[in-house]
Amino acid sequence: MSGLLTPRLVLRPWDPSDPADVDFLFDTYSRWDVQRYIGRVPRVMEDRAEAVTLARRWSDTAYQQPLGIRAVTRASDGQRLGSVLLKPIPASGTADPPQPSGDVEIGWHLHPDAWGHGYATEAASAVLAAGFASGLDRVVAVTHPDNVASQAVCRRLGMRSLGLSDAYYDVTCALFEARSDAVPGAAARGE
Repeated sequence: MSGLLTPRLVLRPWDPSDPADVDFLFDTYSRWDVQRYIGRVPRVMEDRAEAVTLARRWSDTAYQQPLGIRAVTRASDGQRLGSVLLKPIPASGTADPPQPSGDVEIGWHLHPDAWGHGYATEAASAVLAAGFASGLDRVVAVTHPDNVASQAVCRRLGMRSLGLSDAYYDVTCALFEARSDAVPGAAARGE
């Protein structure tokens, strides 16, 4: 998984051997305002060791281009801003481990200090464009029904709302989709 560049951002792999990457992940995911909409039963990280495990998992070579979970960093100074993902999304169900749905999900989790600057839209647009350029024909986004900020990002990306769905993660989410044959303008330009 290599990095992607946008006008303001570098989207690069997480490095579990970099203490600054691990510290940033812990700082971000130990915050309730970040975690409150993530997962079936949201919870904050309570120990830095969880961030080490997360960085290792996200840097795993199992994620190949264009898939992966990347660090979103500011190009001008390298400041870490959050994460952007393009990865297989598991289907709802009782299987352990969860079974793949056959769909690919896009998502973003930014540190609160990075909210409101358009970074999520810029990062997700680049990842969406890379996914379509690599041959993906459909990408979905799932958000908590109350997460209006993430739903606004989906709309800025040109994603179409499909209403509520319980097809993924064993939880009811607001479902959005983008299709390569109707590439949103920003994604088509790689913005």
